[in-house]
Amino acid sequence: MKSSKKVLSRVLVALAAAWIALPVAAADAAPQPRDRDVERGEYLVMIGGCNDCHTPNYLARGPRTAADVLLTGSKVGWRGPWGTTYAPNLRIYFQELTEAEWAFMAKSIERRPPMPFYSLNSMSEGDARAIYRYIRSLGPAGVRAPAFVPPDKVPPMPYIQYPASLN
Repeated sequence: MKSSKKVLSRVLVALAAAWIALPVAAADAAPQPRDRDVERGEYLVMIGGCNDCHTPNYLARGPRTAADVLLTGSKVGWRGPWGTTYAPNLRIYFQELTEAEWAFMAKSIERRPPMPFYSLNSMSEGDARAIYRYIRSLGPAGVRAPAFVPPDKVPPMPYIQYPASLN
């Protein structure tokens, strides 16, 4: 009987040791600290309304939108006297720029409506760099948005007409 208790005791010790040595599942792992600039960039993107146009269906889903589609552009066009514009896929766009190029560009960029480029032009260099770091942290995803359609051409649906007809 003592012998079987010793065996059982050794088996339990071995199982406990093996269990302790198992790698922790990713879901149970402590979250890794995020770069403060990445967090600031995420905040600026949120309060700046970037997701409203640059994330498919964001206006309907808001913060419930899956992270894998954030800032991947839109197939919904904005049609007005300037033609039809589409919000580009920023996750692809930012892969093609260095941080220094973006920081410089953010101060002088001008885009067709509805892009509020003047708000971007007013940001500090630090804020522009934080946005860059956040978007780059998301990694590339999705496909490019449709190309600009000149004002004399009718774009494919869907598009939002601006100004909307009041009749």
